Amino acid sequence: MTRNSLFILLMLLLIGSSCSTDKKKKFEVLRSKELAIKNMVHNQLLDIEKEQGWRLLFDGKTLNGWHLYNNSDSTQFSAWEVQKGTLFCNATDETKVFGDLVTDTAFENYELVFDWQMALRGNGGVFINVQESPEYTATYKTGPEYQLLEPEHMDNKTPLKRPGCLWGLSPQLSKVEAKPTGQWNTTRIIQQEGKIQFYLNGKLTAEEDLTSIDWRNKITNSSFKDAPGFGKATHGKIALQNWYFEAWFRNMKIREL
Repeated sequence: MTRNSLFILLMLLLIGSSCSTDKKKKFEVLRSKELAIKNMVHNQLLDIEKEQGWRLLFDGKTLNGWHLYNNSDSTQFSAWEVQKGTLFCNATDETKVFGDLVTDTAFENYELVFDWQMALRGNGGVFINVQESPEYTATYKTGPEYQLLEPEHMDNKTPLKRPGCLWGLSPQLSKVEAKPTGQWNTTRIIQQEGKIQFYLNGKLTAEEDLTSIDWRNKITNSSFKDAPGFGKATHGKIALQNWYFEAWFRNMKIREL
């Protein structure tokens, strides 16, 4: 074998060894990521999320940062509790105090993300821009609602009440089904300068400009026409509805825009 042939053979062996090593490294990286996802701890932020301005609305352990609507003193004995790292609405226990759960803080321009699931045939909602005042007896008197709905509920057949809708005002922009009981859905709500977007499991389901004439007309032609404070604010508190059905929430995070 000539010196040149020997050199070429040696180079081929080195390249083959290098490729094998690269494949092994890639496999190890992918395996590491896979294990990280499987072992993911909920209700915690990654360092990069903290750098991006995200903060938790639910710490997975307490109801800190929340209270019952128009009752800022306590959540004691309410239907809301922490259950296995989830924010749970124990709505079927009649010994519990009924009431929607509201953030202590009001928000204006923000991005909100959370996971949720409902009991079988469950129905609930998340309200934005809620105004807390004795003159308003409920969160829905002022706050537009992001509809939460389990697939077996009969309201799935009503266009203005499907999951991800602006309840009673706008049908889904993209047809998407919520996942059934036992599976988690992911919601994203964005509001900036009065313009809102609702997403369900990655699909845009609603979009409105709360400062527009079109929005005012929709309210006038809806069941909210006799609610003088409804849908006027572009800032306010976020509320979780206590509506006779068990509901679970986790990974609730928000960042101001």
